[in-house]
Amino acid sequence: MAGETYCVDGVRLARPFRIRRLGHFGVNVADMDAARRFYERLLGFRISDRLDFSGRFAEEQRVRLGSCVGYFSRHGTEHHSFVFFPRRAIDALYGRENDPGEVTVNQITWQVGSLREVVEGHEWFKSRGARINRAGRDMPGSNWHFYPLDPDGHINELFYGIEQVGWDGYSKPLAMHKIKYQQPPQLPHRSEYAEVQSGYAEGIESRAGWKQNEPLEESYDVGGVLLARPFKVVRIGPVRLFVKDLETSLRFYRDELGLSVTEEIVWNGHRCAFLRASTEHHSLALYPIGLRGELGLSAHTTLFSFGLQLAGYRQLRDSVAFLESEGVAIRHLPPELFPGIDYCAFALDPDGHAMQLYYYMEQVGWDGRPRPRELRPKVDNSAWPQTVPAHPDTYAGEAFLGPWN
Repeated sequence: MAGETYCVDGVRLARPFRIRRLGHFGVNVADMDAARRFYERLLGFRISDRLDFSGRFAEEQRVRLGSCVGYFSRHGTEHHSFVFFPRRAIDALYGRENDPGEVTVNQITWQVGSLREVVEGHEWFKSRGARINRAGRDMPGSNWHFYPLDPDGHINELFYGIEQVGWDGYSKPLAMHKIKYQQPPQLPHRSEYAEVQSGYAEGIESRAGWKQNEPLEESYDVGGVLLARPFKVVRIGPVRLFVKDLETSLRFYRDELGLSVTEEIVWNGHRCAFLRASTEHHSLALYPIGLRGELGLSAHTTLFSFGLQLAGYRQLRDSVAFLESEGVAIRHLPPELFPGIDYCAFALDPDGHAMQLYYYMEQVGWDGRPRPRELRPKVDNSAWPQTVPAHPDTYAGEAFLGPWN
């Protein structure tokens, strides 16, 4: 009903949920071994769990599909911030084996504030006739969720919390996942703490979960810490998508998910929109699919890029040199396409997915206004300086929690 508002933990909002931030993201890839080298060894994501889909296929189909094992990985303490799954197996699961299309995004995941927001948000989307892929709870990861689809078929996920990996590096043992939920739960539900204590009472060993050790020698001094690479990913996002109809996609992410439009630009005749979940300039950007060929990006995917924020400008420079030395293709694209970010580079994974490496994201204040365009720095991708001046919001925004490794 137009004008209806909902009580979200004592605050009146237009929806029964509020997205707080981008939670995690994933892609479906052709070569799992090559992808694991790129994301784990070179970018530094640590494997937190694996998921074997082979049991869902007949033996003859398994042989045809090849690898059926997907990986969950993390850059911090959350169980996963990035997943990469075998594309052929995922397409077969969804009945797309003969017509896979161009959507290689596995999921775009948004965090809301409570389990109640997940449950009531699910009912709200259903009442509006939304396409919902599935709902319930993930194993592994322990996150309650539901999955609405955008107009192009990108799977979005709304969740409220996710398993945390502690100082010992072990994920939660699979045996602690006693119930497979395929719908949001009845409220109130017992706490995560109570679930874990119940598992301990049954004799489940806490270190029976997955642990992945660092595959490279720690030889780089990065801010006074020895790391295996000369940089550290401290934040994920933004997600950039190529879409068939920008206005239709904008309505979904603005009016259904509730993201705020920060600004729009027109570049070479192409209208592009930038939306945010919190104070960052944008956590999602939408571009018309006709722009993809002009930029020379992979025609096999609707993913423009996925952002990886590094801890500083020096690390950004060092990351480019490190990845190029490992044979990774690096692209520099017109900076006008990325308002709110100054210096950045794009590392291409073995499938051609672009990972945007950057160190700075403009922050939007209480009045919702971005920095005027004429006050933003001018970036010359052919001549990056050794150092850069500070912005008023340099190193602001979401902070990385915990030690770097």
